[in-house]
Amino acid sequence: MIGKAISFSVLGIDAFKVGVEVDIGKGQTAVNVVGLPEGAVKESRERVRAAVINSGFWFPSTRVTINLAPADIRKEGVALELPIALALLAAMGDIKTDRLEKFALAGELGLDGAVRPIRGSLSLAFGAREAGLEGLVVPAPNADEAAIVEGVSVIPVGSLKEARDFIAGAREIAPHVVDANHAFEEGSKFSIDLQEVKGQGNAKRALEIAAAGNHNVLFIGPPGSGKTMLAKRLPTILPPLSFNEAIETTKIHSIAGMKNHEEPLLAVRPVRSPHHTVSPVALTGGGTIPRPGEISLAHHGVLFLDEMPEFPRQALETLRQPLEDGIVSISRAAASLQFPARFLLCAAMNPCPCGYMNAPQHECHCSPPAIQKYLSRISGPLLDRIDLHVDVPAVRVRDLSKAPPGEPSASVRERVCRAREIQARRFAGIRGVYCNSHMGSREVKRFCALRPEALEALENAIESLGLSARAYDRILKVGRTIADLAGSEQIEIDHLSEAIQYRTLDRKLWL
Repeated sequence: MIGKAISFSVLGIDAFKVGVEVDIGKGQTAVNVVGLPEGAVKESRERVRAAVINSGFWFPSTRVTINLAPADIRKEGVALELPIALALLAAMGDIKTDRLEKFALAGELGLDGAVRPIRGSLSLAFGAREAGLEGLVVPAPNADEAAIVEGVSVIPVGSLKEARDFIAGAREIAPHVVDANHAFEEGSKFSIDLQEVKGQGNAKRALEIAAAGNHNVLFIGPPGSGKTMLAKRLPTILPPLSFNEAIETTKIHSIAGMKNHEEPLLAVRPVRSPHHTVSPVALTGGGTIPRPGEISLAHHGVLFLDEMPEFPRQALETLRQPLEDGIVSISRAAASLQFPARFLLCAAMNPCPCGYMNAPQHECHCSPPAIQKYLSRISGPLLDRIDLHVDVPAVRVRDLSKAPPGEPSASVRERVCRAREIQARRFAGIRGVYCNSHMGSREVKRFCALRPEALEALENAIESLGLSARAYDRILKVGRTIADLAGSEQIEIDHLSEAIQYRTLDRKLWL
């Protein structure tokens, strides 16, 4: 007799349907799993055997064949253990209802029959809804996350016996319900504020521009000048996550196993700050079965690289394509996948190896060749993709003790949100463009047209500073953001002048 169940497996950030078939036949005692199972799935047969027996059910002492369809796609993870066990019970005649055809199943089994949490339950819930199924049976800790998806009933279970009783119709379990609005309310609260940063008015202004147009920013200054403080407060002035952004962000973190099961939805923009020893694979993602890396975990949020020149050159260069396209493509023998990676890059660095070049109260002992070698660790093409290069000088002691309180994050966030609303109206109907930094050459030509006098001033600045064609486009994008913050429909010379000053540091320091 053959028992069948429905489950889903994750490929990239989306789920595909897996048909689980169990055949109990004649022959020597054996349990075989076919259908391109990954190593952890092959090991499932022993966990399933122990879970079935320890839950009080009989396990057949004949030949058992488990097939995972489609057979041409590799399946990984332990979420298939619960559907395998229930398909086995159905093959033995223990389950005779049609609920196995209406509900998808997912969960890891403990040897005692307990159902343990899994990765990617949000993606599985979307897969169940798209497949037209009535519901999804998941481990209780994953219920909050899966229940975010409307149109599919999420049934939480804590053990194999409980799942079997529900599928067999011997027990009714109410679908789990969560309040997504509460998660967004909690996401608007921050324990830090931009107001806590003393002085650094120019750097704060650059941070506001970066948030308003989603522009990449690089802070350059001596140790203790406040670069890290500024970067950590960038999320406090970014617009709140939309529901669709929160869903996509939660998917990525859930698949990577980085999500807290107590939070149904990631309602705060993520901030990732990898150590400078990070490998290229850890930064971009990968592995035998590709998983998202740090840049995908920072999707819709901030990727902060402290001491940027200390990162491996190879790791930094992998950022170039994602910064342009908003996706990272990973090709492996097992699969070729694309992960979303539209993040705001915020980086910090010292101006020289010792950190005190041009610092008034410290003497720099670095030789010109040493400084050049240190600064050249960031390539020109990567530097061109960073819109704002901001000088962050050391703060004087009197500014620390006597400076008046700065502007709170809430006030800055209001202006940023107004600028983002202008951009949302401007780019309505243009696929893949949501703010000024996303504009391609066609959108720049359309939305960043300049008056003759402004165009002449920009051309003169580009020639005198020796900036690249990419820098030309980025100055226009930053100028467009500054104009949006000012509520101006036209990019004026003042807006361009401010945008140009954020490109001069690469010429001053790198030549």
